[in-house]
Amino acid sequence: MLRARVTITLKQGILDPQGDTVRSALAALGFDGVADCRVGKFVLLRLTESDRAKAAAQVEEMCRRLLANPVIEDFRFELEEIP
Repeated sequence: MLRARVTITLKQGILDPQGDTVRSALAALGFDGVADCRVGKFVLLRLTESDRAKAAAQVEEMCRRLLANPVIEDFRFELEEIP
């Protein structure tokens, strides 16, 4: 069995109002050292596929078709063996 850890973030140049709000809130709490903040999504998938190449192709397709919006978001993922 494999686990996919998928991270989805807005592309550079796309405004991130949620990230701006978090950065402002951190500054209000005294954390002045944060120059920028981007907020994204994290998806954890447990896959029944054991072949890493097939699993990677499936996760790639999942991201392109549903999990991420390819127009405004980038994604990356890692596969790991789970017992």
